[in-house]
Amino acid sequence: MNQEKVGKFIARCRKAKKMTQSELAEQLGVTDRSVSNWENGKNMPDVSLFNPLCEILNITINELLSGEKINKDNYQEKLEENIIHTINYSNKRLEQKNRFIGLILLLFGVLISTLGLMAFNPDSHACSFSVIIGIMFGAIGFYKLIKTKSYFKNLICLVLFFIGYMGTVLLFDCIGVIYNQRPPIFSTTITTIDDTIYYDTLFYDVIRCNKNGDKESFRIIKNQKHNDESILTICN
Repeated sequence: MNQEKVGKFIARCRKAKKMTQSELAEQLGVTDRSVSNWENGKNMPDVSLFNPLCEILNITINELLSGEKINKDNYQEKLEENIIHTINYSNKRLEQKNRFIGLILLLFGVLISTLGLMAFNPDSHACSFSVIIGIMFGAIGFYKLIKTKSYFKNLICLVLFFIGYMGTVLLFDCIGVIYNQRPPIFSTTITTIDDTIYYDTLFYDVIRCNKNGDKESFRIIKNQKHNDESILTICN
């Protein structure tokens, strides 16, 4: 489907009817800019407008999609071509719409995760919950952006995205513990011993020393099983 050809055809038919873009737009219930975009070949009229547009311009939908008047000899041939072109055009528009939605969801997911990390106390469930929600939205958005016909490729890309996203979050979480002296966001268990708190995470452990003291500090230690004595020894 040649949008530029269709647009010029709409303009010729409109002028033949001695109508302005504003008059045509008013009859169709659209803006002048919409009609101008059609005639400039920037986009096509919505499918729901095909029939009323053709009635106003006194042409057939087949002629509209062809961008020219059609004689009876090749009418059927043009009709079949236009059906195929219309299906391809609709699929392309749907794909563009899905990618746009995917991009919005991806950015929204990143925003939610970032705000969760910045706005909530790492000790609270709200922080980890917002990060998880952000990852979910981001994964859905990414899937819409990269969606292909191959289910296996989609799955591999989605898994890699999830690993990369989680890896980035965990990296920033680790940096926050070291440089911002705050507790880790994702910890499987939290153990309190006197004034010391032990956080057990997936890849590393964190010790919070002098909880009630003036010089509270967080130390990252090797991820292994620690008992109360070994934990207290680290802080001493």
